[in-house]
Amino acid sequence: MAASTSIGLFLFVGFLVARTKAGPIDIKTKGAKGDGVANDGEAIMTAWKEACDSPNPSQVVIPPGKYMVSSPLTLSGPCKNPIEINANGATLKAPSDPTGIKGPGWIMFKNVDKMTLSGGIFDGQGQEAWKTNNAAKTGKCDLPYNFRFDMVKASFIRGITSMNSKHFHMNFLGCDGTTVEKVTIEAPAESLNTDGMHIGRTNGLNITDCTIKTGDDCVSIGDGSSNIHIEKIKCGPGHGISIGSLGKYPDEAPVEGIFIKGCTMTGTDNGLRIKTWPGSPPGKAVNMHFDDVQMENVGNPILIDQEYCPYVGCKPETNSSKVKIADVSFKGIRGTSSTKAAIRLLCSKDIPCEKVELADIDLKYEGKEGAGAISECKNVKPITTGKIIPEACAAPVEPFKEKGGEADSSS
Repeated sequence: MAASTSIGLFLFVGFLVARTKAGPIDIKTKGAKGDGVANDGEAIMTAWKEACDSPNPSQVVIPPGKYMVSSPLTLSGPCKNPIEINANGATLKAPSDPTGIKGPGWIMFKNVDKMTLSGGIFDGQGQEAWKTNNAAKTGKCDLPYNFRFDMVKASFIRGITSMNSKHFHMNFLGCDGTTVEKVTIEAPAESLNTDGMHIGRTNGLNITDCTIKTGDDCVSIGDGSSNIHIEKIKCGPGHGISIGSLGKYPDEAPVEGIFIKGCTMTGTDNGLRIKTWPGSPPGKAVNMHFDDVQMENVGNPILIDQEYCPYVGCKPETNSSKVKIADVSFKGIRGTSSTKAAIRLLCSKDIPCEKVELADIDLKYEGKEGAGAISECKNVKPITTGKIIPEACAAPVEPFKEKGGEADSSS
């Protein structure tokens, strides 16, 4: 009996040892110079491949210092065990040349489960690239994102800073069960198409406690997104938090289960926005809830725009959106509006919005047009609860066109 017990204990201890986390893999041991000049991308790739093949959980360490990554970095799985990339104290820079990175992303993670990315500053050096961006006229932008996360599941992105991306800062596609927290995103207000985070075809993404200052949407949510929780975001400058645009392409998947809570918008062009294209294929966006959001000098604090078209040629008056919007609530939205129309609910003529609720709204206009804030509605009869300032749907609808253009975000 004693012998069998000893053997069992030996095997158990052996199992624990086998699962012990492997020693850190320092990219400098793989050839990284850390001088801010030499391309250290290959050293990072080598460290990643070693970690990905490890029989134990691994940590890739990017030590404090300055690193040039002058070619696309694709960190792919599937990997045998969880991996952490720790870049605390490190600054990674992309080339400033707009043509320096070929492809859709500068740093790309693909087909990875249980990955953690923590710490570090990632500078896309997009200042020259923004000057070449013609998306407002063409609807296309071929510049790289700072980060692409494709099929990155059950993972954590925490405590990193993304700066001056040439295009979107972070793109999440198929990132089920992933958490993004304490992330800082920075780019000037005039930087074109620098969305902070874009989400598409993802279920169960949690974004919390992030600060986003950029030249486009702080967060944009595309088709096929469900069970998305966004909390405690500080947004501004930027274009606010947007669901959409939706209905630009055929066969878009439904959007449902979007929960946005406890955020602050400061000086943004828009606040909380749902936008769909006129003349769209059929689609659906339902079960979307905005709660406890502070507005500080924000344009269009509450906006449903089913006549969205930043380009010439749309005719929403004759070609309504076919995206169904239903089960939407705006609760506890308060603060100041930089536009006289603080609430705009512009729904489709062919498929009016259903079950739109306004509760405990207190928005004041602070501008030069005089009088107070107003509320405009089209093809919707909102349910109201509690105090609603301005009074819901009390003003006639004025012609409205949103600022700026939108780059293709279908990928």
